[in-house]
Amino acid sequence: MLKFIFLSLLSITSLLASKNFAPSEDCKSCHPLIYKEFSESMHANSTPQKDPIHGSVWAKHPQNLEFKKYGCGKCHTPTAEKDSMPKADSPKHQEGISCAYCHRIKSIELHAKSNTNITTSTEKNYFGTLEDHITSPYHGIVSEGNEHFKNGNVCIGCHSHKMNKHKLNVCSTNIDNEMDGANCVSCHMPKVKGSVSNFKDRKEHSFHGFAGSHSNQDMLTKYVDISLLRQINDFIVNIDNRTSHALLLHPLRTAVLKVSVTRAGKTTKLKDEIFVRVIGHNGKPAMPWTASTTLKNTMIQANEKRSIKYDYKLQSGDKVDIVLGWFLVNPKALKTLNLEDNEVATKFIEFKKESFTF
Repeated sequence: MLKFIFLSLLSITSLLASKNFAPSEDCKSCHPLIYKEFSESMHANSTPQKDPIHGSVWAKHPQNLEFKKYGCGKCHTPTAEKDSMPKADSPKHQEGISCAYCHRIKSIELHAKSNTNITTSTEKNYFGTLEDHITSPYHGIVSEGNEHFKNGNVCIGCHSHKMNKHKLNVCSTNIDNEMDGANCVSCHMPKVKGSVSNFKDRKEHSFHGFAGSHSNQDMLTKYVDISLLRQINDFIVNIDNRTSHALLLHPLRTAVLKVSVTRAGKTTKLKDEIFVRVIGHNGKPAMPWTASTTLKNTMIQANEKRSIKYDYKLQSGDKVDIVLGWFLVNPKALKTLNLEDNEVATKFIEFKKESFTF
């Protein structure tokens, strides 16, 4: 009996130990450049208190209002206690998605509803990709045997898909459709100048600011091409999305194509083209946990070349300015989420610009 109790306690202790993650601040002294990039990213600011959009959605979530269970924490605050409510004064909650957490993902369980990250129970033993790495005096480094770090899709534990109780895939990346061997890391964490650490001088490292819809969009512009075809009485703007997923994935996002023509010093703004995916229930837009179907989907899809025709006859000397960008929150949802006055939610983010002169 005593042996059983001892083994049980040992098992519990081991389980608790697996939840101890070094704070990201510990990484700063040896990895200052990477830490700076990370600290400004959405990974470091993924909590309801730091991300105003997530905070507004969470404020209306039934898990918050009725059940007091932070299910979002599985991906938004993974080092905190499971399902515990996000607390502003809790260091574990405010860590967001920490350095130690991502670098301890040893495998990913694939599920229909959402995937699950499995982290190693060995503290301060981190997975990486550098084969000629140094020996760190502070932690172990494992660069072999981790398929997800090797193929660059270590992100799919959280960024693959999310299915709600109505079996609606609220958000899907569709990473199976790869683009010429590219992956999550090669596009969203491209190689940039600067050393990985202070211990060994290297010319470059993987960017840890995570280029995406919130920030560092300039790193992604090369994957979307914009061209213009002039015809006799009109013209066509082509948007070629060469990525393996839709232009924007979250159902709150709204992409906008803005086109203007300048002739003899006078600028004429043409009608905006909107790209959006609206989810809803009973024919009306609804929150992700209530939605049962997709009401509308004009979002530019993976590997799609979208052509938009403008009934405007171009003349010699005309200049056409094109801007493709987005709102992080669909303007029609701002009032529902009490975000009408929020700068982040209302800002139009310019992604790519092109100009054509005839």
